[in-house]
Amino acid sequence: MNNIGNKLIACLLCLSSLSASAQRAKTAQPAPKIVNIVNFIRLLEPRDAKITEDVLYQTVVKQVEMLKKYHLSGTFLLQYDALMDKRYQTLLSSLPKGTFEIGAWWEIPQPLVENSGMKWRGRYPWDWRANIGFSTGFTPAEREKLIDTYFTDFKKIFGYYPKTVASWFIDAYSLNYMYQKYHIVASANCKDQYGTDGYTLWGGYWNQAYYPSKINSYMPAQHADKQIPVPIFRLLGSDPVRQYDTGISSSRQGVITLEPVYHFGGGDSTWVNWFFKTLVDDKSVNFNYTQAGQENSFTWDAMKKGFEIQMPLIAKLRDQHKLRVETMEQSGTWFKKNYKVTPPTSFSVSKDIEGSDLKTAWYDSRFYRINLLWEHNNLRIRDIHLFDEEFPSVYETEPVTSNECTFFTLPIVDGYIWSKRNDLAGLRFKAKTDAGEVVLLAGRDPKFSKTAAGALHISWPLTTSKSSLEIDLSEGQIKINLIGKTKLDWYLELNTPPTDKLPFEKIDGKELDCKFENTDYKLKTAKGTFSKPGNSSIFRLTPDGNSIVLNMADIK
Repeated sequence: MNNIGNKLIACLLCLSSLSASAQRAKTAQPAPKIVNIVNFIRLLEPRDAKITEDVLYQTVVKQVEMLKKYHLSGTFLLQYDALMDKRYQTLLSSLPKGTFEIGAWWEIPQPLVENSGMKWRGRYPWDWRANIGFSTGFTPAEREKLIDTYFTDFKKIFGYYPKTVASWFIDAYSLNYMYQKYHIVASANCKDQYGTDGYTLWGGYWNQAYYPSKINSYMPAQHADKQIPVPIFRLLGSDPVRQYDTGISSSRQGVITLEPVYHFGGGDSTWVNWFFKTLVDDKSVNFNYTQAGQENSFTWDAMKKGFEIQMPLIAKLRDQHKLRVETMEQSGTWFKKNYKVTPPTSFSVSKDIEGSDLKTAWYDSRFYRINLLWEHNNLRIRDIHLFDEEFPSVYETEPVTSNECTFFTLPIVDGYIWSKRNDLAGLRFKAKTDAGEVVLLAGRDPKFSKTAAGALHISWPLTTSKSSLEIDLSEGQIKINLIGKTKLDWYLELNTPPTDKLPFEKIDGKELDCKFENTDYKLKTAKGTFSKPGNSSIFRLTPDGNSIVLNMADIK
């Protein structure tokens, strides 16, 4: 019996060891890098007489040819007027299913409104204003009519309902109706931007994808029962280093993205090669993502160079198994299979374009987002926004009457809106020397690593002292620890130029009491203390025993 027992114990230990090894292997597996090539299609372009319907059609023909040349999957999204055009019907119906996806681009042109039994209010047959060309300009009952018309006609043409519906922004009421009645599996909205083209989406889940709140399509939900179970992917492939700051002190942000029409961005080979290298090589939590492609309104002549740079590179990286090229429906299906709620993700940059020493890390979860930027050996927390599924969008029940739309989340640090061009807001790491002088912490290059599913670890070796800052970003917490034998009187301090946009109502030891858009929220510490130091800073966060712990999942 003893012999048998010993063998049994040995066997169990062996199985336990194999299980632990398998778990470590699973944890160590590289996060998938996913690319959707999305081209959305308008029938006409009233802003430029030279851009005729035929120019727009030939642009799509060239996009199809380019994807076929490199055997790349692609998603084509049709605005309703293009959906009803025989040329697009014939062209897209000929594409092999599985490799290509046909879906809906949710801007509202004149034929869709009139075929839904309503009167057109626009200046042109397609009018891009928020109260005309988007579902936000209609009542909930009218939104249902528009959706029913589009989906019915789409099925008459292609024999099935679209699985992907995307737009610069779609209200939550429409999105939930599409899911409940027509079972869409994926959506997409615009990258974060401030004022660009009259639309502001600011403070949201920065990249990859999220499940939105049922009452606010821009706000990630925290609980499965409060979310629309349709992942919203972020469009356009923002420059993770520069996009955020471009346009500070102006009424609208600039654009530095993967879009192939931009000379610095998707149309520049140096930028494109750098962007994809950091996408596939730098550490990321759970998965990393970008969207390539272009709307046909820009025309083939403008996007040709960028396509010729990007498509062979994407194909090469796919063939090297460094990234996956999928239709948006495939990515949405994969996301829903793997994540019941919005997962944590990250996008880090350990080496910028040649000539720059900037480095950055974006981290998102269903509770918050944070961005850290290393500038000339110093570290600034450039952005922190909190997420609250109970924060309603004003567009859910009433149509917008202005020609612009704005979507926000809950700010703690906003290095764009609170900044001036030569006075950048941010939460900075500081220390007081033995002589009483206040200095910025300085260090060498940060190192990014994944410590567990959903967590990003950042190790920043300091030159200010013989120590390092160890930062752990996890789903519901931010932990910052100073490790070293040298004593250092360090702290975090928020500095901004004079502004009336700050949300802070009360700074009280263990929490910040905040108010934004008539919503109350808090940032609480498990370790560390908030104070108002009486200088030009907004608040100071002092560590407890060289440690700061922020609770990001408890904001009430």
